[in-house]
Parts: sequence; structure tokens; C-alpha cells
Amino acid sequence: MAERNRMTVSSGWLKASMVTFVFGFAILGYLAARIVSGSPPIPQQVQTAAGEVLFTEADIMAGQHVFQKYALMQYGTIYGHGAYLGPDFTAEALHRGGEAMLAFYLGQGLSDAEARARVERELKQNAYDAETGVLTFSQGQAHAFEQLVEYYRGWFGPGQRGLERPKIEDPAEIRRLSSFFTWAAWTSAALRPGTAHSYTNNWPPEPLAGNEPTGAALLWSVLSLVALLGGTGIVLFAFGRYEELGWHHRDRPAARRFRSPEEIRLTPSQRAVPWYFLVVAGLFLCQGLLGGVNAHYHVELEGFYGIPLADWLPYNISRMWHLQLALFFVAASFLALGIFLTPMIAGREPKGQDKLALLLFGALVFVVVGSLAGEAASVKDVITRDGPWFWIGSQGWEYLDLGRMWQILLTGGMLLWVVILWRGLRGRLAFEHRGNLPWLFLYSAISIPLFYAVGMVFGKNVNFAEMDFWRFWVVHLWVEDFLELFTTIMVASIFVLLGVVRLKVATTLIYLDIILYSVGGVVGTMHHLYFSGAPAVHMALGAFFSAMEVIPLLLLSYEAWRFMQLGTPSGERSMLGTTSADFPHKWAVMFLIAVGFWNFLGAGVFGFLINLPIVSYYEIGTQWTANHGHGAMMGVYGMLSMGFFMFVARYFVPRDKNSDRAMKWSFWSLNIGLAWMLFVNLFPVGLLQIQTALDESYWQARQPEFFLRPAVMVFEWLRLPGDVLFIAGGILPVVYLALRMWAGRKRPGEVSIEEATEEFTRPEGAG
Repeated sequence: MAERNRMTVSSGWLKASMVTFVFGFAILGYLAARIVSGSPPIPQQVQTAAGEVLFTEADIMAGQHVFQKYALMQYGTIYGHGAYLGPDFTAEALHRGGEAMLAFYLGQGLSDAEARARVERELKQNAYDAETGVLTFSQGQAHAFEQLVEYYRGWFGPGQRGLERPKIEDPAEIRRLSSFFTWAAWTSAALRPGTAHSYTNNWPPEPLAGNEPTGAALLWSVLSLVALLGGTGIVLFAFGRYEELGWHHRDRPAARRFRSPEEIRLTPSQRAVPWYFLVVAGLFLCQGLLGGVNAHYHVELEGFYGIPLADWLPYNISRMWHLQLALFFVAASFLALGIFLTPMIAGREPKGQDKLALLLFGALVFVVVGSLAGEAASVKDVITRDGPWFWIGSQGWEYLDLGRMWQILLTGGMLLWVVILWRGLRGRLAFEHRGNLPWLFLYSAISIPLFYAVGMVFGKNVNFAEMDFWRFWVVHLWVEDFLELFTTIMVASIFVLLGVVRLKVATTLIYLDIILYSVGGVVGTMHHLYFSGAPAVHMALGAFFSAMEVIPLLLLSYEAWRFMQLGTPSGERSMLGTTSADFPHKWAVMFLIAVGFWNFLGAGVFGFLINLPIVSYYEIGTQWTANHGHGAMMGVYGMLSMGFFMFVARYFVPRDKNSDRAMKWSFWSLNIGLAWMLFVNLFPVGLLQIQTALDESYWQARQPEFFLRPAVMVFEWLRLPGDVLFIAGGILPVVYLALRMWAGRKRPGEVSIEEATEEFTRPEGAG
């Protein structure tokens, strides 16, 4: 057997990355054990002091299932997590329940001060008996529960007004749903045994329950700032001290000439990729249009310019599809670029890769269409609560809305994708050290189905706090860490293939990325769990380590100018000025530059702004969360997908005025439209919402009627030009290019099976 190539960089990088990786996941393992033992208990039964049973554990779980089936997490939020237009059901149940208790005791002749003191005392008292599994409610709490049942019977009834919500007419379902909301409200007020705060660290802010920020929320906010400043100083010192860190190195690559894309022969699997990007463009268009519908619901709760759109497409379905399509079009672009790059990295392509690529494409389309249809069928009650809604309808958890069967199939598709990559790379892997770039490419690809599959470790009957812990392994670890890592590896691979950065520099940057994200990003996942029933240790570690997540994003800004200059051979002018005539990927690299900008601003600045516990206490579930979400999701992964799209498009679409103009319009329209959305709408509305939470109350700031206030309406309507620019100027050119790419998939020039693939560049002076 031939001897393997030596490791490109020092083995110390591999050892350091393994140590930090194990360190991060060891802490997560400890926190997983704590979430199981420290989740808020679900009582076997809730009863009055006289022994009258109000509701049971089965009722609470059945109510949670009603909440899931009708996708109410895509209508409002629970524990602050979910959609931003509807109410927070935890805060609303706590507040309305507290008001009902107050009215009850005032009716018994107590003074206002006496009644308020009694309400607070009873809400704070934890009357749960762990040995018997019985939770005893006071007279006031029992009265409040019955009042909540009446309220939700009308709120979900046929005579509802305002933002369209599911019509639930079965009294038993309403009582069960009220049981779930009442349990959630109880966990947010009752003191966790052995502490001076509730199971949710005293969230939400509610005077009737005496809920105020804990000392730990303030302490760990301060320590987070210390961690950020200290970590930033250390890393910037390292970048200044060591020349080998960063995109540029004194040992520059040899000058190379970019080959015209039309000259490069493509492999059969590469010719299958236009099918993927045709779907990417279609999903992106649908996703953008649904985003416009969601935005319009903020100003017209009952329709769309007088059209009763909510009768056919209610907000919880439109938002669920909007979010799912974002994940699907990003995932499809990652699958496509992985397939496209594999022959270039390996140097050859085995037989049958194109057939496997098309099989995966068909499976992807099946899952997308099937899951979206299942979600609508669940919400519209075509799949009843006694039917298989959990499996083929909607699981009901944000980001994991698709039914479990579709989730399994999607994971299976990702595994097939890994097989495709492995088949393509195995010839190259046999000669490479297991710490070199081709192996890192494969490792990161394996992590994508692996960490998406974590979203299936819990079942249908699960305590919300436990579910939320594992859900954020998908939302944060899968999306923000491992897709980020795979992104770094693919971008580094592209630059190595284009000859604009040396292999050693690229490999060093990848290992640095692994170390920094393992230190901050892995444990930083817990910043999502401050107030959803996790023990306080999750808030402490999540706040401290999530602050350090900003450091690698800060480095993107620090290295931005060097990164911008990578697009041209040495000695030529920067591609951001007068682009080199032989460089075909200006707009692909421009989108990658945009990724760096939005990563720092959307994920870094806006993310850190809301991750401090003391800020999150009043902010969670407001438009500042949406501001961070859009800046990070669209700004990073959306722009990245478009960068991948433009890179591949150049090998199928000839360089002419129309294609160049389409790429240019798409780039500027998407970025200006996104900036318009954030700075003209989401950030100022979020600021007004937080001011309302501080001056009035959190639960009022989360009511749909908040968006009908005159000042808020101004900012909501001001969003319209940015949305029009984003869709018409940004997405439609992508659709045009996708159609041209698909039409050009049979362009002349094909690499025969097992024949060496052609490189994107050739040495300067070569013929």
C-alpha cells in the first residue's frame, strides 16, 4: 500500500482541536444529565386542598400535543420560544391567571395590598409533593384555572377576531390545552426546591407573581462581558504575533491563471447539480414570498389587502413554511456544492455518482413536498389528533416542525449524501493523513446528518425542558456550529482549488475555526435555555461561553480586507476594484464577503446583544430575536447559499451581459433589502417592544395588538420597499440564472469515468 501524505500542518493543531472538542461535549454531557434531573416536574395530578382533581399528567401531555398539532409554536411562543407575532402563552397564562386570583380575593373582601400579597405568596409557593406526585392548588389558583379554560374556549372558538388561529371547538381539547398553559405558568412562578427563584429563573417578568431578574442573571451578564473582552484580547494578540494565522501568509501561492469555465470539462455528477440549484431557486422564491405574507400580517391581522388570505394560509402555516423552506434551500445548496466539489478534491469520479446524485435529488424533493403538505394537513385538522400527526404531520416544535417520518427520511438523505462524498473521495483519502483537508471535508460532512439526528432523541411524550435542550442541538449546534464548520472547509477548499491560498494556510484556518467554535459555540448553545425550565447552571455556562462565540466572528471582520483580496492572482488589482478579466467568480466571492459581514453583524453583534441574560430576560421572543435570526440565517446561510449558487452557475451559464447583470442585481438587492429589513423595521420595532416590556409589561409587549400601535405601524409599512427589492431584485434574478443553469446542464465537455478531472486554474504561462 502506498505511503500516506504527511500532515499538512503541525499535529499540535489536531491534538488541540480534539481536546477542545472533547472538553465542550463533556460539559454538554454533564448538562444533559442535569436537564433530566432538573426539569420542572409534571404532576401526576393537580388538585385543590379539598381533594378535587383539576387536571392530571395525562391532561398536561395531551394539551401539549394539541399545542404541537396545531403548530401554536408558530403562532406565538412558549417560554419565549417560537413565533413573534402571537402572544407568549406562558406569560399570558401567568398574567391572566394572576389577575383572576386577584379578582377572586378582592371579591372575598381583602384589600388590594392584601390580595396582591396573597396572590404573590401562593404563586411562589411550591406545593408539589415529589413523593405522591400531587400538586395542590389554592382556592385562588383553582379559580384562575377555570377562568383560563373559559378564556381559551372563546379565544380559540368560532367567533374569534384578529390574527387567525386554529378553531378548537372540542371542550375537552380546550381544557387540556389550558392545563398545559397553566402548568407552564406554574413552573415560571413556583420556587425551584432549594433556591430563591422559579424553575424558569423568575421569567417572565410579572409583578403579580413577584418575578424579577435573579442576581445570577446580572452576575453572568457581567462575566460574559469579561469573557468577551479577555478572549478577544488573547486572540487578537495571537493574530498579531503569529504570521501563519489568517488568510494571508508571507509564503504566497505561485501565480496562476484562471481557466475560463467554458474550458473545463465536467463530470457526470457535476452535471446533476443544476437540478439542485433549480430547486434552491424555487424554494428561495417561495420562502421570500411567504416572508412578505408574514410581514403583512403585522399590519393587517385578518387578511392581505382585504383578501381573506388567512382562511387559506393562516399565519402559523405561512411562518412554519417560511422557516422550513429556509432550512431546505440552504441544505439543498450545501448538498449541491458538496457533490460539485468532490471530484475536484479527489481528482477522479467513480462510476454511478450521477445516478446517486439524482436519487438524492428525488428524495429531497419528496421530503420537501411531503413534509410541507403534512404540516398543513395537521394544522388544518385533516390529520386529526387521534391520527398520525406526529409522524406525517407536524411535530410542532420550531425548526423541527416536520413530522418524524419526514425527519427520518431527511436524515437518511443526508447519509446518502455522505456516501456519495465518501465514494468520490475514497481514492484520495487512502493517500492522505487523517488530519488533512480531504479527511476534514468528510468529517464535517458526517457531522451534518449526525447532529441533525439529535433532534430525534426525544419522543412524543416529553417534558418541554428536555425537548428544548435537544432541539437546540439542532438549532444551534447543527446550524450555527457544524454548518459553519463545513462552510469554512468548503470555502477553504474552493480557494485552494482556485490557487489563491496555500493548502497549509487553509488547513490552519480550519483547525483554528474548530478550536474557537469548540470553546465557545458548543457550550454556548445553552444561551437558548436561560428561561425554559433548565437549572441555573445552564444559564451560567451558556452566558459565559456564548460570549466567546463572538470572537471568531470578530476575526472575520479583522481579516475582511485580506479575504477580499483573495479573488485575483498575485500582482493584480483587487476584485473589488477593477476585476481581473480572467477571474470568473467575482460575484461568488462577493457573496462570501457578505457572509463575513453579516456573520459579524447579524450573528455576532445582534446575537451578543440579546444573549446577555439580563437583556434576554426582557427581550426574548421580541423583534430583536427576529432581528438576530434574519441577520444570522439569511445574512450568513442565505448569502452563503447564493455564493455557492454563483460559483457553480459560472460553469453552466456563459459570461455575458445578462448573467453578469443578474448576479450584480441579486447581490446588491439581497444585501440592501436585508439591511433595510433589519435597520428600518426589525431593530426599531424591537426597541419599542422592549421599551413596552419595561414601561408596561412583558405580556402586553407580546400581544398581537402591540403591532397595531401607530408608531409601530409606521415602521411596519416602512419595511415594504426593502421586501419588494429583496424579492424582485434579489430572488427573481436567481430564478433566471437557475433556469439558464438547468438549460445549460448538457454543455459540451464531459470527463469520462475514472479520468482525471480538470483543475480550475493552470500555472501562469501554461498553454
